[in-house]
Amino acid sequence: MPPPILPPTVAVLERGWLSANSVVGFEPDGSATVVDTGYVQHAAQTVALVGELLRARPLRRIVNTHLHSDHCGGNAALQAAHGGPAACAIEVPAGELDAVNAWDEDALSFRATAQRAAGFRAARGIAAGDAVMIGGLRWQAHAAPGHDPHALMFFEPGSGVLISGDALWQDGFGVIFPELRGEPAFGAQRDTLERIAALRPRCVIPGHGEPFGDVDAALQRARQRLDAFVADPLRHARHGVRVLLKFHLLQHADAVPRDALRQWFAAAPLLAEVGRRYWPRQTLEALFDETLDALCRAGAAHDDGRCVANRG
Repeated sequence: MPPPILPPTVAVLERGWLSANSVVGFEPDGSATVVDTGYVQHAAQTVALVGELLRARPLRRIVNTHLHSDHCGGNAALQAAHGGPAACAIEVPAGELDAVNAWDEDALSFRATAQRAAGFRAARGIAAGDAVMIGGLRWQAHAAPGHDPHALMFFEPGSGVLISGDALWQDGFGVIFPELRGEPAFGAQRDTLERIAALRPRCVIPGHGEPFGDVDAALQRARQRLDAFVADPLRHARHGVRVLLKFHLLQHADAVPRDALRQWFAAAPLLAEVGRRYWPRQTLEALFDETLDALCRAGAAHDDGRCVANRG
């Protein structure tokens, strides 16, 4: 299948799995908008990549699909590099506007997942049904709960392009975090997939991975994955724990001492909560060993007994 065609006023900075993709819109007035800004560890890289793409254009707006650390971690640095809050406004899902402006790391999930993000303030909350101008085009904001209850996705009817965040990837979707905490959300994820199907996008710009055009096939794979998780919630819980450990390894260019990695695992509140909920008779140490072993067997990590290195 040929690569999908994006509107000429929209560009995608495809990132790795530690940092979400950034979507850049070139506005008719000569300014620009950026959707999602990657992880805080890559903030300097984000500033450089966006600056190279914009050249002399001013960045006037930053928009977030949702507020997980890999999507909003570069907000503060990018805003500071482009004149600060007075010159560059940040817009976030309306359901998290208050938490952002109070910088409540518990409500924003950073503390629970033991992840980082630099604090910032938002000028506006975007709600489902709002219109968002990106690249001189009018995008519809749609609710995309499942992976995150407040998540949004943005659809441009003329081009048929959907900015999906982590609601749909070419081969799945993001971990359904509310389920890890005992809050039903498989149904919300299914509703989001059906909402995408009803929009009939011709191209999806996912939060991770390259833009793709075979949307029906991606939706079918996502539905099959969701069905497997619904049939076996423990499978989803194992997947979620592995993703959190893998994400932590992605932050380290060098190998991490095994004891330090174990200590991080034990100190992450969400991992302890998941362990108590799904494996109440298993120690957290045993869950760590099992999770790390699974990553190593999958080729996603290497453990020499003293240090653990990211792989793949």
